[in-house]
Amino acid sequence: MQRNGPLALAFNALVIAFMLAPLVIVCIVAFTPHETLTLPTTRFSLRWFDRVLHHPDFVQSFWNSLWLAMAAATLSTVLAVPAALAIVRHDVPGRAFLQGLFLSPLIIPHLVLGVALLRLFSLVGGQGSFGWLVFAHALIVTPYTMRLVMAALVGFDHTVEQAACSLGAGSATVFRRMTLPLILPGITGGWLLAFINSFDELTMSIFVVSPSTVTLPVRMYMYATESLDPMMAAVSALIVFLTLALMLVLDKVYGLDRILIGKH
Repeated sequence: MQRNGPLALAFNALVIAFMLAPLVIVCIVAFTPHETLTLPTTRFSLRWFDRVLHHPDFVQSFWNSLWLAMAAATLSTVLAVPAALAIVRHDVPGRAFLQGLFLSPLIIPHLVLGVALLRLFSLVGGQGSFGWLVFAHALIVTPYTMRLVMAALVGFDHTVEQAACSLGAGSATVFRRMTLPLILPGITGGWLLAFINSFDELTMSIFVVSPSTVTLPVRMYMYATESLDPMMAAVSALIVFLTLALMLVLDKVYGLDRILIGKH
């Protein structure tokens, strides 16, 4: 196996540093005691984290984003698993159209989706409803779940299912005892990607949220248009820390290599 040379390693290190530098700077600035975004800071303080945790609008927006992302990721998983099974395993009529339909939100700008959904919700009377907001987020995150579930099914060993059927197991038992555990890494990875994208969605959410369902990214955008202080850095740092903690827990419990690659 050919090893990367010093120049390739240096280039990779520079790319990683370029990608991580903004996150590191934001996390450092979040600990500043000053009223403005300053770097370097003379000393570290938790004043801005304390202000975020005691800011009722940000706290409520965080819970809105958390429940919304969990509901949207779960709904997208419920839709993506049977759709992926039908597309990969069965020659259903319009299979190519069905696949393109589920993956189409990847190529449609979220600005266009936001305007279209705003018009749709106003026609059906669902504007400002949390349920319709879950539907909107599930629409844009389903492709991520779909792709990972399909990848898990493509590399699936069908002999275990055939052996179970030959022993008299029904289709429901085969799916529950054989198929589902083997494609669970793909489902878990798809749910995780859907959750992250839903939690981080801003462009479309601006059009469909109401004052009672404002998400954390929208709240941050609204706050940044009015003032610019280290509290935005503190919120961003908290999101980075929570995401890192989630990834570490998943890696400890299940293994990120199996989740992201989709292999058991």
